[in-house]
Amino acid sequence: MSTTPLEINPTDVQQLQKDGAAMLFLDCRTDEERLIANIDQSTHIPMNEVPDRITELDSYLDQHVIVYCHGGKRSLAVTALLRTKGFTKAHSLTGGIDRWSREIDASIPQY
Repeated sequence: MSTTPLEINPTDVQQLQKDGAAMLFLDCRTDEERLIANIDQSTHIPMNEVPDRITELDSYLDQHVIVYCHGGKRSLAVTALLRTKGFTKAHSLTGGIDRWSREIDASIPQY
């Protein structure tokens, strides 16, 4: 089992970006939520579709996969699933896109 924490806060994600870490933002919210707000260049796979579409993420197996939803609950479940499939650097964004908007990118609408 990986010792990498399941959750990661927005500031730590931003530091990974500054350090040039290879990563994927995975949006596991609904289509409707994605229309309201999203993190630029994120990949969208709704939570209920992840089990059937997980092979789409195979090229990110050794990279940081930052999973986000609105507040962090759904993303934590998706992160746990990804970890069981070998994504040892999968992380749930603590506080979701709502916290990301408050702390990192205020241009993202809150809902």
